Amino acid sequence: MTTDKAPATTDKASPRDRLLDAAGALFYREGVSVGVEALCREAGVSKRSMYQLFGGKDEVLAASLERRLPGYEQRLRPPAEEAGTPRERILYVFGRLAEASAEPDYHGCPYLAALVELKDPGHPAGQVARSAKERLLAAFRAEAERGGARDAGLLARQLVLVFDGASARAGAGVENLQDGLATVTAAALLDAAGVG
Repeated sequence: MTTDKAPATTDKASPRDRLLDAAGALFYREGVSVGVEALCREAGVSKRSMYQLFGGKDEVLAASLERRLPGYEQRLRPPAEEAGTPRERILYVFGRLAEASAEPDYHGCPYLAALVELKDPGHPAGQVARSAKERLLAAFRAEAERGGARDAGLLARQLVLVFDGASARAGAGVENLQDGLATVTAAALLDAAGVG
């Protein structure tokens, strides 16, 4: 579940792709306050070219988050041959989180990080990030409903809270998820909600 690695950039990549690759890596590693000059330098693209392609840094950030979302979500879904029960599919997400957190360049969930850093709810990247978190909530709720949870909405909110909290703490380097803490916590919530 590597969340910060951009696709390999080559000299043949378009300026747009190079900007999006650089934005994904830089914003994840250093935060959304990275300046336009640093972004363009990393991408090997002139500022003029960037402004011809995007209205500004905010649009680049939003587009880079949007571009990564399908891959991010796919890494959280078990392969079809391992689909399992709703409980297993939910716990799979937390297992993937534990794996990702072991990577040396892990900095937490990029969508949560964007939401925390961007205070303006109307920011285009904030809207993409909020949508990503809402999709995770909806996925947890759907699995909770399939698993017969007593209150699927509440359980989904609790699971997102554990996911985001564990992701943030691991990304900040103050929690080690390798011991299964997030998965065990999620399992306790599933037990309490009646999802067997």
